[in-house]
Amino acid sequence: MGAFRWITLFFSIWLMCSSAQAERRIALVMGNSAYRSAPKLSNPANDAALVGGMFKKAGFDWVDVRTDLNASEMRRALRDFGGRARDAEVAVIYYAGHGIELDGTNYLIPTDATLETDSDVLDETVALDRALFAVEPAKQLRLIILDACRDNPFSRSIKRTVAVRAIGRGLAKVEPTSPNTMIAFAAKAGSTASDGDSKNSPFAAALVERLPTPGLDLRKAFGFVRDDVLKNTSYKQEPYVYGSLGGDDVPLVAAKPTATGPQANPDDAVRRNYELALQLGTRDGWTAFLSRYADGFYADLAKGQLNKIAAEEARAAAVDKARQVEEERARLAADGARKVEQNKAAAAAKAAENAQLAAEKAKQIEETKAAAAEQRRKEIEAAVAKALADKQAAEKKVSSEADQKVAALPSPAPSFEPVESPQELVRSVQSELRRVGCLADAESVEWGAKPQRSLTLFNKYAGTKLDTTLASFDALEAIKARTGRVCPLVCDHGFRADGDHCSKITCRAGYQIGDENTCEKINVKKPTAKREEPRVNADRQAPARAASQASTSNASGQIVCNAAGCRPVQKGCHLESATTAAMGSMGAASRNREVCN
Repeated sequence: MGAFRWITLFFSIWLMCSSAQAERRIALVMGNSAYRSAPKLSNPANDAALVGGMFKKAGFDWVDVRTDLNASEMRRALRDFGGRARDAEVAVIYYAGHGIELDGTNYLIPTDATLETDSDVLDETVALDRALFAVEPAKQLRLIILDACRDNPFSRSIKRTVAVRAIGRGLAKVEPTSPNTMIAFAAKAGSTASDGDSKNSPFAAALVERLPTPGLDLRKAFGFVRDDVLKNTSYKQEPYVYGSLGGDDVPLVAAKPTATGPQANPDDAVRRNYELALQLGTRDGWTAFLSRYADGFYADLAKGQLNKIAAEEARAAAVDKARQVEEERARLAADGARKVEQNKAAAAAKAAENAQLAAEKAKQIEETKAAAAEQRRKEIEAAVAKALADKQAAEKKVSSEADQKVAALPSPAPSFEPVESPQELVRSVQSELRRVGCLADAESVEWGAKPQRSLTLFNKYAGTKLDTTLASFDALEAIKARTGRVCPLVCDHGFRADGDHCSKITCRAGYQIGDENTCEKINVKKPTAKREEPRVNADRQAPARAASQASTSNASGQIVCNAAGCRPVQKGCHLESATTAAMGSMGAASRNREVCN
C-alpha cells in the first residue's frame, strides 16, 4: 500500500507539473455591470462571457472569467494572474466596465466604488498600471484590451478637492514602456465608447470575430476591428491601439500547419494520460487528471470512474457498519442484556444489512456504467483512428497522382473531424440528415425515435444498411458523402415539390385544387326552370268538365260533340257514323251523330 500511494502521489505531481508547464497562453477576463453607486451597465458581464469563450475556443491554456468584482476582488485577481504570467508566453487581460482618467492616469472602477471626491479615486479604484504590472512577466506578448471608455457617470458627479485637477472624458493616451506590449482601447483617448443596443458592445462583437483568425497578425486584426466598429456605430466610435511589436507577425492563434505527412490525433496526449490514470484506478489519480482536463469526452469518462470509486467506498463503509452492528448485537446477547436493547441491536443490524445491499447495488450500477463508457471510448477511438488513417491514405494517393501529372484527379475522401463526445456525434448525424432532407425536426442530444426513423428513411432511399439504433461514425460518413437531397420532399396539401422547396399550387380561373392535389374544373350547377302549366281557356274547360261528369253518370260513356260543345249521349240513344254530306254541314266538330229511338 505504501508503494502504491507513492506511485499515486508521483502521478498527481507529474500531472500538475505538466499543467503548469503547458500554460503558455493565459487570459484574465473581467466584466463589471452591477455598479452600486451608478446605473447598471447592461453589456459588460455579457461581453466578458463572450470574450472568455473566444479565448477558450482559441486554445488558451488557462482562462479566468470574472464578473461584478469589487476593489479587493479585482486586486486579488490581478495578483494571481501576475503569478501565472511568469510561466506564460502570452498574457492577455480584457476588462469591460467603467473607467476614469485623473491627471493623465487611467483607473478601472470596481462595482463598490462611490467616488464622491477626486481623492477617492486613489483608494477605491484599480490603476491601469496594476494590469500592466500583471502581464509584464510574459515572455512573448503582453496584451491589455479595455472596453472601459463608456460615458462615465462618476466623472460628472465627482467633487474636486483641487479646482485645477483634470478629470478627463474617456481614458488618457498610454505609451507602454515594456517591449512587445499592446493596449487596445474601445475608443481612442479622450472619447467615449458605445455600450451597444444589443446583447454585446460593438467592440466586443468585433473582437470575437477578428482576433481568433488563425495566423492573422494582431496589428492587422485590430485594424479590422477598427473598421467593423466604425461601420457599426455610424463612424462615431473609433478603437485605438497603443504600443508596438517587432517585425514578425504575432497572431493570437497560430496558423494551422500544412499536413505534409501522417498527423497525430490531437487527443493522443489526453488519451495517454487517461489510460495512465485508469491503470492507477485511485481517487487521487482521477482528481489530478480532472484538474488538468476539466472538460471534454475523457473528462466525462474520468468523472464516471470517480463515481465508481465513490460507490465502492460507500459499499465498503456499509459492510464495515454492518459488521460493527452485528458484533454489538452478539456482545449484548453474550452479556445477557435486556430484551429491549437486544431488539434495538437487531433492528440496527437489519438496517445496516439493508444499507449494505443498497450500497452493493449502487456499486454494480456504477461499474456497469463505467464498463459501458469504456467500451464506447474504445469504439470511438477505433473509429477516429480508422478515419484518420483513411484520410492520410487518400491524401497520399492524391499527392502521388499529382506528381505523375494525371489529368483527372479523383475527389478527395470526405474530411473527417473527430467528434469530441457522443452527444456531439448525435448532433452531427442529425444535422447531416437534415441537410439531405431526411429530418424535419430540430437536432437534440439524444438519439431517439425521430432520428432513428430519419436514418431508416435514409437507408431506404440511399440503398444503405446502416444501424439505426445508434449514431455512429459510419453513418456520419455515409450521409456526408451525399451531396444533394436523398429523401423526397413531402409538401402539404395545396403545395408541390419544387427542388428543395415547397411552392404553392396556383390554378387558373374556373379551376380549384382537388383531393389529388391537382387543379380540377369547378362544376357550377345551373338553375333549373320550372315548367309552367299551359293556361287553358275557361270556355274550353267547361265542356271538358261536363263531359267528365257525364262519363261518370252515363253508363255507356259515349259523348256527342257539335259546334256548341260536347255532352253525354242521352239515355236510350246511341251514336252512329254521320254521312259525308252531314259531316260537311256540321264541319269538323264531330264525325258521329246521336240517334234516339
